[in-house]
Amino acid sequence: MPDLTHLDESGTVRMVDVSQKPDTERLARASGVIHMATDTLRAIRDNSLKKGDVQAVARVAGILAAKRTAELVPLCHQLPLSDIQIDLTLDDSLPGIRAEATVVTAAKTGVEMEAIIAVSVSLITIYDMAKGLDKGMKIGEICLLEKRGGRSGHYVRP
Repeated sequence: MPDLTHLDESGTVRMVDVSQKPDTERLARASGVIHMATDTLRAIRDNSLKKGDVQAVARVAGILAAKRTAELVPLCHQLPLSDIQIDLTLDDSLPGIRAEATVVTAAKTGVEMEAIIAVSVSLITIYDMAKGLDKGMKIGEICLLEKRGGRSGHYVRP
């Protein structure tokens, strides 16, 4: 088993010291889905929900969440994010919406958590905005698709 970097020699939880690491370009992509009724997907596509433009609000929510990841995940470092992209794809075959977040930084540690948080909050926002129409929506399949940069190198989900 690899060393657990969030534990000190005595087993106490700690934030990892990255002060000696160089800043490098880092990228992470994550994805997830929200399944919903066909009528709910149609209402989102037609922008006919009373709460407003679901897709626009979900994108903004995901961006804001990525920027606040260190406040939500206790041992994450605050990072200067260079770019955050949230792509939402309406998918009739689910029916539902696929979300993908891409986050970029030049820093001492990666942005995997920022991408995962961005996807999660985007999907939760979709649920919040459409729950009046469909309380049975289901969020899932949230995962890291890719990460680049850093000591562990390039990872692409098989």
